[in-house]
Amino acid sequence: MGALLAIAAVIVLMIIGVPVVYSFAAMTFILSIVYSVDVSSLMTTGFWSVNSIILLALPLFVMTGYLMQAGGLASRLVSFVEALVGRSKSGMGSTMILACGVFGAISGTASAAVASIGTIMIDPMEKHGYTRHYTSALLGISSLLGILIPPSITMILYAVVTRQSVAACFLATIGPGILLIIVLCLLNMYKMRNNPIQAEKLEFNERMRNIGSSGWKAIPALMLPVIILGGIYGGVFTPTEAAAVAVVYSIPVGLFIYKELDYKKLFKCLIAAATTTGVIMVILVFSFVSSRILTLERVPQELTDILTDTFQSKILILLLVNIFLILLGMIMDDVSVVAIVSPLLVPVMEHIGVSPVQFAAIVGTSVVIGCNSPPMAPILFMTCRVGKVGMSKVMKPAMFFMFFGALPVMLVTTYWSPLAMFLPEAFGFA
Repeated sequence: MGALLAIAAVIVLMIIGVPVVYSFAAMTFILSIVYSVDVSSLMTTGFWSVNSIILLALPLFVMTGYLMQAGGLASRLVSFVEALVGRSKSGMGSTMILACGVFGAISGTASAAVASIGTIMIDPMEKHGYTRHYTSALLGISSLLGILIPPSITMILYAVVTRQSVAACFLATIGPGILLIIVLCLLNMYKMRNNPIQAEKLEFNERMRNIGSSGWKAIPALMLPVIILGGIYGGVFTPTEAAAVAVVYSIPVGLFIYKELDYKKLFKCLIAAATTTGVIMVILVFSFVSSRILTLERVPQELTDILTDTFQSKILILLLVNIFLILLGMIMDDVSVVAIVSPLLVPVMEHIGVSPVQFAAIVGTSVVIGCNSPPMAPILFMTCRVGKVGMSKVMKPAMFFMFFGALPVMLVTTYWSPLAMFLPEAFGFA
């Protein structure tokens, strides 16, 4: 009951507009009162939990995302992807989806993808027959590929709070991420089948020259995911070292190759990355303290017993967990959902035979739905601001992509474990 009261308090506080950090502090305070725990004795636990070399990857990947946007790397990636797929009726939409996937393989954040890809593509897509509300809805779903395509800041947080391998969690979300890309491209092709505007057809040789030219310019940007993922899974870097290399690589590329990054923009990137990271780290401190209280009071074990005694079916328990994650995602951001729910539900998943690594993918796919669903819908609101369109017009196409795209991917990830587990098992992480 104390845990439910604390979680309810966080939800209410966030709904009425209390900053996330203070909402988490209130949760810790309530738990300490309910269970008569001296919080001061546990604050050292929170400090040592965030004093982790793994978490150092967070500010570095956030910084990489800002550097891509400011340094011109994102625009070159979009130009290259557009040259590959952008000549059909639905080509621009597919370009946006694939660009978000590639961007996710570098920055690991959805908000950075919205800001970078959205500002580059929304206006040109309108000229190619896409309405702004449709484009904003597609961007909202596609940007969350940054959570599924590694490296992912959300997966780093999940791995830390659940004591799992970061590399294993990265691998678990690749399958769902690729499936979501395919499904979104097919849905976009269906919706834009009657698009009256199509890019001018190019002769084969001209198209090859266009692809070659844009590809040549994009090579420095395309090397980033190769360096990050190749380094991690080739055993050259840890995820934290890969993040550091990504920052060190992005700065000279933006300064000297693309020449769009200057020292003023670099300073702004540092400030923005520090601000974002500071908020996340304070949330994690209170999350670790709250998790410690709940563990000492055996709340996860009690929750496991209640669910397994009440519902005998593994399928039904997983369905309830899916619904719970989506509902929480509607009113919380992805960081809050991971920090609160993961330590509570991982014991339940292990009890019914679901690997914590697969559960990482389940959480990731549920966040895609929650971050685009009212009342909070943080990513969808952001895409509306970038697209300069009202939320009321965006909701219908957004619901289409969530119901026919994101939801089926989440269900497949939940009930067909090989989608999430094939790569972790192939690399020896599970």
